[in-house]
Amino acid sequence: MAEAVRHDKTARQLRLLSDALDSGRLGPVRRLVNTLSPAEIGNLLESLPHGKRVVVWGLVDPEDDGEVLVHVGDEVRESLLADMDTDEIVAAVEDLDIDDLADLVEDLPDTVIDEVLKSMDRENRERLEQVLSYDEDTAGRLMNPDVVTVRTDTTLDVVLRYLRLRGELPDHTDHLYIVSRRHQYLGRIAVQALLTNDATTPINELLDDGQPAIDVHESAEEVARQFSDHDWISAPVVDDNNILLGRITIDDVVDIIREQAEHQALSAAGLDEDDDMFSPVARAFRRRVTWLGINLGTAFLASSVVGRFEGTIEKLVALAVLMPIVAGMGGNAGTQVLALMVRGLALGQVGASNVMVLLWKELRVALMNGLTLGLVLGIVVWLWFGDPALSVVIGSALTINLLFAASAGVLVPLTLKRLGFDPALAGGVILTTVTDTMGFLVFLGLATLVLMR
Repeated sequence: MAEAVRHDKTARQLRLLSDALDSGRLGPVRRLVNTLSPAEIGNLLESLPHGKRVVVWGLVDPEDDGEVLVHVGDEVRESLLADMDTDEIVAAVEDLDIDDLADLVEDLPDTVIDEVLKSMDRENRERLEQVLSYDEDTAGRLMNPDVVTVRTDTTLDVVLRYLRLRGELPDHTDHLYIVSRRHQYLGRIAVQALLTNDATTPINELLDDGQPAIDVHESAEEVARQFSDHDWISAPVVDDNNILLGRITIDDVVDIIREQAEHQALSAAGLDEDDDMFSPVARAFRRRVTWLGINLGTAFLASSVVGRFEGTIEKLVALAVLMPIVAGMGGNAGTQVLALMVRGLALGQVGASNVMVLLWKELRVALMNGLTLGLVLGIVVWLWFGDPALSVVIGSALTINLLFAASAGVLVPLTLKRLGFDPALAGGVILTTVTDTMGFLVFLGLATLVLMR
């Protein structure tokens, strides 16, 4: 429901923007844009063709430029940066949090990166270099080194006076982290506890050691799972020696979850979540033709199977009419299983310990579906062509192909994952090849054996 409301709001804003831009009235556009959050502005920019995007980008409050750049895909960000000079880019990114700046800095021209680094003080420059030293899509790249720490040998009164001197807290600060003299993570203390306990209370009496720290090398996918499982607002990040390095906050995790959902949806079609919807025709062509070419190659494999039964098809034309049913049903059934597997792999719910149980379950479901739908299809074919043997053949072929589809739906993504490939990206192509090839082979093979004697 919330997602539908968000989509309706975006569509309404887009209509208002387009109408104002078409009329040449930039005042209403500026007012509308500056009532939106950076994330909403980023979403609108991605929804506009290049010409209108440039106009709207020029009307965004310069103070929001950096946050907007964080919230758009790589290709759109590239096009926006191309319209900015070095001074504008430096001004846009200089106030960003270290974790957000780390996301952007590698997309900037080398000359701009140098200027950005020069504009930073030594401490923040070292923090940025530390974050960039970790692999992409790990906790180290997600964390913000700006974290408030306290020691166990103090009281609440001392901590509160320190916070007043500090003047402000990092965004989404729900806990302060307690560390040893060597800066090792010991636990946390809730901001709520600071405000509701006596000022003379020692910190060690309020220490909460129930939240485990996240290893700096942990994958972003696992970080998102842990946040989801434990309903965290923030979590500490430590190295192999339990030294506190920073923290990850819920806003970054929400971005991970959204990117994962977009990746699964688009990868099935051979697309990327960072693609610009309004990218140039030549670029879109180059990106898509690769996967379409792979699909074309696999289609020839299925066609070669059909070609081996050319004589059978010539003698019984009904086979040509019915062939797509078996292959198509297998493809649909396999896609259902593939979607469940990709989701299970992404959430860490599927592995070597339970894959055989899952496979056995899907085979039984496929058998039940095959027998039920095969019976219905057989009756329809009998009434249509008046050939009971043909009915038996197509009903049997459908059941067998659904079994192959279930097996492929489970085993293909698991195998791709183990080989280091993305199941969401490559699974659909392989699955379609299996169900089409086996569908034609089983149906035409049974028809040759049963009907051509």
